[in-house]
Amino acid sequence: MKNAPAQRMTWWLYALDKAPGVLLYTRSAGVAYFTAGAVLCSLTVKVLKRCLRQPRPVITANGKRKKTYGMPSTHSAVITYFATYITLACMYLPIHPSLPASPALTRVLPPLVVVPLASTIALSRIWLGHHTWPQVTVGVAHGLLFAPLWFKLWTDGWDEYGRMVEDAMPI
Repeated sequence: MKNAPAQRMTWWLYALDKAPGVLLYTRSAGVAYFTAGAVLCSLTVKVLKRCLRQPRPVITANGKRKKTYGMPSTHSAVITYFATYITLACMYLPIHPSLPASPALTRVLPPLVVVPLASTIALSRIWLGHHTWPQVTVGVAHGLLFAPLWFKLWTDGWDEYGRMVEDAMPI
């Protein structure tokens, strides 16, 4: 395990190296902003975990106890962020020209898929023994609060910076 920090650093460097590619591939600053929100949501939960220092359940489904803290659940927070942000985007953002014009496909279907999926993932954290109900509940609450705040920043002017970045990108 001596190499574990180096492997984590390598992963982060790889992710940072590929991040501009995501923006270039999708040609959407909104996608990059959404992704940055997920990372920030995760990081804020990790800070809360270190402050609260609540242990995880005694034994997980695989019979081992994780060494990290459990309050709040990072998985629950981030997947709730995804579901909430996607739902808000479907309700309030304009439909991208590359997507079908059908409101059923672009406004209704994504939340109908992502909300039950997010709920199942959050509940799985309890079923697998990785978290307690309160840990998952606080994680879900964090995602439910973080996503609208992050979305509001985008719709209150940061989208203009996104358009400038998109316009400056080569074709």
